[in-house]
Amino acid sequence: MSEEILEVLNQLKLGGMAAVLPRLLTKAQREGWGHQALIMQLLAEELNHQRERSVRYRISQAKIPWDWTLNTFPFERQPTVNRSQIMTLAGLDFIQRGENIIFTGRTGTGKSGLASGILREALISGYRGRFYNVQNLLDELYASLADRSTPRLLMKLCRYDLLVLDELGYLTLIPEQMNAFFKLMKERYEAGRPTIITTNLALENWYDILQPKDMVDALLDRLHHRCCLIAIKGKSLRT
Repeated sequence: MSEEILEVLNQLKLGGMAAVLPRLLTKAQREGWGHQALIMQLLAEELNHQRERSVRYRISQAKIPWDWTLNTFPFERQPTVNRSQIMTLAGLDFIQRGENIIFTGRTGTGKSGLASGILREALISGYRGRFYNVQNLLDELYASLADRSTPRLLMKLCRYDLLVLDELGYLTLIPEQMNAFFKLMKERYEAGRPTIITTNLALENWYDILQPKDMVDALLDRLHHRCCLIAIKGKSLRT
């Protein structure tokens, strides 16, 4: 009978139940569980299995290039980072407020690690998110112009609860890319969807890479409206 039940569970793709059924049957018999207790334990195991599978799927779809977490970030080596502030952000209330986060600092100071760590916390908590290198995103937006799929791509990007844009620096941009980027940020702002940006440029230097000025003014105005700006002034963690 146990083998028949396992076969049915596997056909129904109830892998969590199937994995623990022999063990729980033995335990139920040994401890004298009733049917309800056994069923409840099986359902709890299946629920936990599906939650873990969902987390793994969201993390894989987010395309985070490293396995970094906030628990592995070397706060002791970067004293200019307020650990309490970061862990408060990891509580994810900023997502409900639609509040953006901008990490500024020199290369190697931990901006990407903190951004990806916060994104990972969001994914574990059930939010959908995506990690992008800014240049790669802009190239993807430009490529979408060829087959006129830009509106569909922007809609997809705007549906993410949290978007990380890494390495906003000295980019190679053309007007079409800048227009698509401005449109993306405008639509995410209006939808109340927060974005985390890491950059080695002070905000006033964004005018050096983004044009025209009035569109950059509008972008910075939206970012500043709901924004947590974290400037990391320490040395590179790679040295």
